[in-house]
Amino acid sequence: MAEKIEQPETATKQQIDGNITSLTVEELYDKDKYDLSTMELEDVTGLLQTTKEGLTADEAARRIEKFGPNKLVEKETNAFLQFLSFMWNPLSWVMEAAAIVSIAVANGEGKPPDYPDFIGIVLLLLANSLIGFYEERQAGNAVKALMESLAPECKVKRNGEWHTMEAAELVPGDVIAIKLGDVVPADGRLLAAHGQVSIDQAALTGESLPVGKEAGDEIFSGSTVKQGEAEAVVTGTGLNTFFGRAAKLVGEAGDDVGHLQTILTKIGNFCLCTIGLFVVIEILVMYAAFRYNYRRGIDNLLVLLIGGIPIAMPTVLSVTLAIGAKQLAEHKAIVTRITAIEEMAAVTILCSDKTGTLTLNKLIVDKPTIKTYAEFNGDEVIQLSAFACRTENQDAIDFCIVNSLPDPKLAREGIEELEFKPFNPVIKRTEITYRVKEDGSVRRVTKGMSHTILDLCTRDKTEEQIKALNDDVDEFARRGLRALAVAVDEVPSGEVEGEGKGMRLIGLLPIYDPPRSDTKETIDRSIALGVQVKMITGDQLAIGKETGRRLGMGDNMFLSKTLKDGPPPGSGYTSIDDMVLQADGFAGVYPEHKYEIVERLQNLGHMTAMTGDGVNDAPALSKANVGVAVADASDAARSAADIVLTEPGLSVIVEAIIGSRQIFQRMRNYAIYACSITIRVVIGFAILCFAFQHDFPPFPVLIIAVLNDGTIMTISTDRVKPSPYPDAWNLKEIFMYAIVYGLYQAASTLAFAKVAFHTTFFNDKFGVELPADVNDHIYHSIIYLQVSIMSQALIFITRSRSWFFMERPSVYLMCAFVIAQLVATFIAVYANWGFTYMRGCGWDWAGIVWIWNFIWFLPMDFCKFAMQYFFTPKNTLKENKTPMAGTSSRRASAVSGSGSGRYYANRTKSPHSHNLEHGPCATLVLVS
Repeated sequence: MAEKIEQPETATKQQIDGNITSLTVEELYDKDKYDLSTMELEDVTGLLQTTKEGLTADEAARRIEKFGPNKLVEKETNAFLQFLSFMWNPLSWVMEAAAIVSIAVANGEGKPPDYPDFIGIVLLLLANSLIGFYEERQAGNAVKALMESLAPECKVKRNGEWHTMEAAELVPGDVIAIKLGDVVPADGRLLAAHGQVSIDQAALTGESLPVGKEAGDEIFSGSTVKQGEAEAVVTGTGLNTFFGRAAKLVGEAGDDVGHLQTILTKIGNFCLCTIGLFVVIEILVMYAAFRYNYRRGIDNLLVLLIGGIPIAMPTVLSVTLAIGAKQLAEHKAIVTRITAIEEMAAVTILCSDKTGTLTLNKLIVDKPTIKTYAEFNGDEVIQLSAFACRTENQDAIDFCIVNSLPDPKLAREGIEELEFKPFNPVIKRTEITYRVKEDGSVRRVTKGMSHTILDLCTRDKTEEQIKALNDDVDEFARRGLRALAVAVDEVPSGEVEGEGKGMRLIGLLPIYDPPRSDTKETIDRSIALGVQVKMITGDQLAIGKETGRRLGMGDNMFLSKTLKDGPPPGSGYTSIDDMVLQADGFAGVYPEHKYEIVERLQNLGHMTAMTGDGVNDAPALSKANVGVAVADASDAARSAADIVLTEPGLSVIVEAIIGSRQIFQRMRNYAIYACSITIRVVIGFAILCFAFQHDFPPFPVLIIAVLNDGTIMTISTDRVKPSPYPDAWNLKEIFMYAIVYGLYQAASTLAFAKVAFHTTFFNDKFGVELPADVNDHIYHSIIYLQVSIMSQALIFITRSRSWFFMERPSVYLMCAFVIAQLVATFIAVYANWGFTYMRGCGWDWAGIVWIWNFIWFLPMDFCKFAMQYFFTPKNTLKENKTPMAGTSSRRASAVSGSGSGRYYANRTKSPHSHNLEHGPCATLVLVS
């Protein structure tokens, strides 16, 4: 590596009470007792009972019994049990109960079991379960990807000899060898470093550059050797590694119940309670009051069981999500867990890594900030420092300096290289001796750490210059910029080894990882969408603050240790939760910290998303409600994530948020529709039985479920307007809409039945036949058609916020309605199927039903407007169109607690957090 030198933590002498043979695994890895990362190396080898000659084969065998193999334990899932789990929820319970009743309980009084209903219900149940099973099996397994990321083989010293063996066989105390290109197979401490050793830990810790390592330094499993060779003693294997702890957190986070599944369970419970109530009432009325015979009553109960549950809801929502996922893929966002889409629509906090996501993960020279100390200008300082860079096999710093030139070829323009001294940990700088082709003079240029270069300088060095340099270095440090000093010398003798006039300091280069060109705009758009912005980074605090300032995010950031120690004095925060919520970000974080931050924000009632690209992001990606892996993310990050971006940067996130909110609107519209149909079927047919002793047969209800809900899947392509703010399931609102719409629809059916059964109005006006028996099969066909048309037409009310004709539906949705109801009309007009208890009613009755439904359909918009007035607070965003404007602080405006902010915060709370009173409308958190 080049001039970036990490200062390792000072090794500490600890009292060793025991050794690896007497200690339990838990005791060995208890950092309060034995911190293997900071103990002196001789104490580590003593504790692990090992030497530079490694372990014996027998001892290694004993230790693998104690510590287990050096791999992550994969949680196996039984596919058959996983499939059966989709049949174990309230929605499925009612479907299964109806199937049992139709085939078993209904068998009596000389009538055969109701096979048509049984077959139809079972097929719908299986279709729903198969779709859910397929989607879940397609989801990535984060722990499996972490396992595959481990080095498969490694070089180990056993019995004093080197062997190549599987990394899974490593145990604490083993001595291993690593070289350029190797993936480190386990956590350890370097015993010896040959030449300059640098290791890329970006995927683990988020550090921008490879880290220089010396004897005694710690190395992490899963990192990659970029330079040099070394031997190390293994200190941790499997889940007891830095890498393994991340995997364990991923596995724990994956045990949470999906948010959509929770919502479906609550909707199922609502339907179940509604059905259960009216089933009990109907049993009492039919058998106690009306003295119905057994089979007649059972058929009426089947109508409630079959029609009351939104059988197709899981399927319709799954199709909506699947098609939405394809649409998001067109915007470079690939969905790996399909239910994450509806959670993305409700996200109030987005956590993103810094390195490579907000920034380019590519160092550049900040030219406007270059400091000069002689007659040279900034461009000349860059040109001279480029002379002191390699032109081939460059490290990150040499690459950024050379590419700061107008043309990289200028790095050797007009000079002849005589001698080049590469960076190493001893001299801590690079140096070139070259001859100027124009005049033949020989000169030297060196670049490196500021104090190293300053010590070399002997010419024109003054106290003022020393103070200026130190002040500039301190300023760079405060701003998170890496400082690289440059000095020049002249060699009068013209000899390569000749003595120079003395090094002269000429400049100080600020080097940093710049934000992506679209990041600031993306953050602005996120805030416009009601999302606050935070940053969480594994880099230094100063670097995080500087990045935050450049992006206009603010610099109210804290070190990760505050998550344990509490808010620092003078910060004004009374609790860790308050600090986490209000801070602009955190620096120096490890996987456990990211996980904790996400968990705390979730406990505060926020739907949380996180973006990341490395192994170190995997635990928080998995814990978050929505994990987003950015372009070029590691396999572990992609597997832990729910959405994988295929374009770099955060800009794709904005499109994903907007797309998710559109998809959510379609799901919400359908949920209101489906719950309304439950109310209208259960209450409508129950009262038909109570008031008119009309026994509607079960099979037509199943036809309605199949025909209407099957074609209503086209809602997945409907035109909708996304919410400008985070949107989430408000079940109270959905259930109230459902009750109002359902009662209105039931009233339309009951009024129609009253006129048809007890008056001669239709005969007088239209000349149609009026059977005397309310249970005549013609009436079954008529009621079927009235319920079918009116029910599916409801979707045009629920899908719009304004008049139903003001928001044009998609062609597919409109065609689906027309086709479904034409089929329903033909069934009602011509059906003479004995097992359905239906008889063709003729076109006159069909026309009457269509006219009746049209008259009752038109006033439904007024029901919608009344409900909107009831549920929408007077102080809405329509009255405050720019809730984020008017303050100097972007973060403060996002959490100002305005009326509109409180409204949308309440709308986006998770079901368990409605008791929260704080009002931040949304938060976007950036993590690396």
